[in-house]
Amino acid sequence: MILIGIGSNLAFAPANSPRATAEAAVAVLPGIGVRVLVRSGWYLSEPVPASDQPWFVNGVALVASDLAPEALLDGLLRLETQFGRTRSTPNAARTLDLDLLDYDSRQRESPTLILPHPRLNQRRFVLEPLREIVPDWRHPRLGLSVAELIDRLPPGQPVRRIDC
Repeated sequence: MILIGIGSNLAFAPANSPRATAEAAVAVLPGIGVRVLVRSGWYLSEPVPASDQPWFVNGVALVASDLAPEALLDGLLRLETQFGRTRSTPNAARTLDLDLLDYDSRQRESPTLILPHPRLNQRRFVLEPLREIVPDWRHPRLGLSVAELIDRLPPGQPVRRIDC
């Protein structure tokens, strides 16, 4: 099971909104060797950490790929760049954020890749859409279900589904 987090809080032309940017990114994933099996609905979420930048549109996709984890991450980073993402400061507003959340429950730490994603268990905007598409998923390191991870989150991090 390969899981990708998708986020945007700035539109990238010709898209006219962060949601349209995120949808366009999902549509081009096959071009880098990624087949989308299931995608969650879209969720609106406050930036983490909280800031005055626009709120994010987030979702999670369950995908299939023959790419190795590092090659998949490289492809995701190239897509971010193609969609106008520039990496200036941590947690800055961005046109596109594609995170490799989990790759077949592998556990790996290298200078370029950490699996599972090191903060996914702390982010409601990842866990809510994840629960929607794979409610039986368990964190590979922590052994906790997605529901248990959500229950352990501190108060805050408002998230709401925007395409019911």
